[in-house]
Amino acid sequence: MAVSLNEISDNTKLARELALTGNYETSGVYYQGVIQQINRLLSTIADTARKAKWQLVQHQIVDEYDKVTAALRATQLFKVDVPSEKLLGPSCLQYEESVRDSSLWSSSGSSWNAHQTRDPDVWPPLAPGEQKTPKSQNGVRKPQNRVAPRKTSSTAVKKPDAKGNSNNNKKEDKKNFKKDEKEKNDNDRTDVEVEEKKFESSGNDRDLVDLLERDIVQKNPNIRWDDIADLYEAKRLLEEAVVLPMWMPDFFKGIRRPWKGVLMVGPPGTGKTMLAKAVATECGTTFFNVSSSTLTSKYRGESEKLVRLLFEMARFYAPSTIFIDEIDSLCSRRGSESEHEASRRVKSELLVQMDGISSNNDDPSKVVMVLAATNFPWDIDEALRRRLEKRIYIPLPNSEGRESLLKINLRDVKIDPFVNLSDVAKKLAGYSGADITNVCRDASMMSMRKKIAGLKPDQIRQLPKEELDLPVSAADFYEAIERCNKSVSQEDLEKYDKWMNEFGSS
Repeated sequence: MAVSLNEISDNTKLARELALTGNYETSGVYYQGVIQQINRLLSTIADTARKAKWQLVQHQIVDEYDKVTAALRATQLFKVDVPSEKLLGPSCLQYEESVRDSSLWSSSGSSWNAHQTRDPDVWPPLAPGEQKTPKSQNGVRKPQNRVAPRKTSSTAVKKPDAKGNSNNNKKEDKKNFKKDEKEKNDNDRTDVEVEEKKFESSGNDRDLVDLLERDIVQKNPNIRWDDIADLYEAKRLLEEAVVLPMWMPDFFKGIRRPWKGVLMVGPPGTGKTMLAKAVATECGTTFFNVSSSTLTSKYRGESEKLVRLLFEMARFYAPSTIFIDEIDSLCSRRGSESEHEASRRVKSELLVQMDGISSNNDDPSKVVMVLAATNFPWDIDEALRRRLEKRIYIPLPNSEGRESLLKINLRDVKIDPFVNLSDVAKKLAGYSGADITNVCRDASMMSMRKKIAGLKPDQIRQLPKEELDLPVSAADFYEAIERCNKSVSQEDLEKYDKWMNEFGSS
């Protein structure tokens, strides 16, 4: 059932109005309804940013509900069942009878309504079983010991017998009521406590933490192994290096400890970033997507501080995955003549923090895994290469992988039944995953290009979608292949093979 945002807004407003007027019990009912509505709404939201905003709203509503519940409990402390004679005495009861008969308490109730906001000494009509305390002679009201009517499941009022059994029953009812109310509150709190912990930093670092939270934290990348075509060997190695230690913490101890870091090497567009997101999804970890621009600042010392805060946040949100894309731009070889002092400090801080991670890997729930990707592994600093103990080669897709990529990219596009994707995949030998995506995009637009050729803008706007959305033919694919050339040369592949033969650890 769809959740109406207007209904959530109206119920929240009504709950707050009831709380302001002192009707805490009814207000709490409305608050519980709002919390349940937001729970249903959260289950339908796929966007991570929008879901986080609604979780923050839900947390605020839960805080208000807790305050209303606390106020209700405080008011219940004054609702004590004490016989009227013991509470007020016979003289007060006689005074009450005289006041009840006076003109102050009109039977119509209009007198009370008229003086409700003006005269604090005018009391409302008393409920059955309620007593009123008179004022003293100097005009000061004595302490109120009013007995509120009890809310029980039965409407009949039991008179106490000689042994006082009625009082015992009331005490038993009150104890059961408090027990049921406590269980209800505990159950509701279990349902609504979905607010996630948030990293806090004191002092001037607050702005830097907000920057990192906004730019790089991704709670659920939502990329699975099945979303990535081919690369079975890379998936197996990543699963062994990253995922299995999370699933089997008792086995990966001592000499079998998890790797400090994993470096993915390969040509551009082969799926290194997708693999990193799939690792974070399969592990259920917080994903930190880092680039060199995120960790650089024009102010002296701030870049190193950003690196330190990044790893502190990763430990706080652990288990987490730090993915550093194009790591060669952030941590190239040290000692060159063109190297800047600030760049060297950032590299040193990064190396120190990675060593700090490895020393805290004993607790599986606090694991921080560093994943890095690069297209230029020969430019990486030697010390960083040592810390990235597992170095995996992500090659160009083979024939089976190319065909799988074609099916993934064309799953929402109509294809002519006479098209043989295996033949198309053979013609795409040497193409990267990104190149194949470009070919599919170009082929899917061929029919539209032919349809609008020579037409004026007004005529193009009047074309129905059915005439443009035609099946993609084999001729469209072959024409797209001629238009889109591969982006990786044979010379580049030879350089990768040479580096992997020397430094690879797959």
